[in-house]
Amino acid sequence: MKVVFMGTPEFSVPVLEALHARHEVVCVYSQPPRPAGRGKDLRKTPVHARAEALGLPVRTPLRLRDPADQAEFAALGADVAVVVAYGLILPPAVLAAPRLGCLNIHASLLPRWRGAAPIHRAIMAGDAETGVCIMQMEAGLDTGPVLLRAPTPIGPEETTAELHDRLSAMGAEAIVEALARLPDLEPVPQPEVGVTYAAKINKAEARVDWRRPADEVARLIRGLSPFPGAWTMAGAERVKLLRARPVPGQGAPGQVLSGFTIACGAGAVEITEAQREGKRPMRAEDILKGLALPDRL
Repeated sequence: MKVVFMGTPEFSVPVLEALHARHEVVCVYSQPPRPAGRGKDLRKTPVHARAEALGLPVRTPLRLRDPADQAEFAALGADVAVVVAYGLILPPAVLAAPRLGCLNIHASLLPRWRGAAPIHRAIMAGDAETGVCIMQMEAGLDTGPVLLRAPTPIGPEETTAELHDRLSAMGAEAIVEALARLPDLEPVPQPEVGVTYAAKINKAEARVDWRRPADEVARLIRGLSPFPGAWTMAGAERVKLLRARPVPGQGAPGQVLSGFTIACGAGAVEITEAQREGKRPMRAEDILKGLALPDRL
């Protein structure tokens, strides 16, 4: 097939590679390069960089509302557009341009966790499973009918980083299967019950509230790992918490019980990986060799 690929972050790269290996990717759309790093030099998105390495043409419009941009898109003559975490809303003229429409790879089992942060939210909510859906795109936010779904359990200590990588690989496999079976796949409308929205992560959510139950605190830490990273103050130093598990324990919320085990509103949490300011992530036992925790966080 002649495919237009539209994606931006690292999550989308395996999908681009899988499509490039099996189909004709006629163009790649990604977010424009933006200032990054200390020097604020313009940095291409992961998809942009990988597409250029593969020798594929790349377009980076700020938006797709301009009729000239829409005409350029239609002129590609694509059979299908595959969209994965692109970051721009596709107007009706773009949605209608490819012969077989636009397909989106979404990292949840729709209609649960429509929206921007489905991986984070699934872990933070304590979901037992998640997955990827191949969805026919329409004007609504992740509301289109589902062509194919692939579920997977969420591990009891799995972080967002780990689940992100698994779902990215699953999405690549699922879209290859969906394109191969596209004439025979029946679009299934999403049910109206069970709809939840995965709001973008707000950094204000990231400070750990030790008054919460231990299982909730552990899920917050895993769900925000590595970005933006749950954190707490250890005296005057802000420490990012990257891995944790609930353990038996009792004490005042925030009390350091032993090592890096902290009492919560109910139960306790053992921190197994953390990161000091300006340092690399380390196992908890290694961090404690240079960091004296106060009696209470």
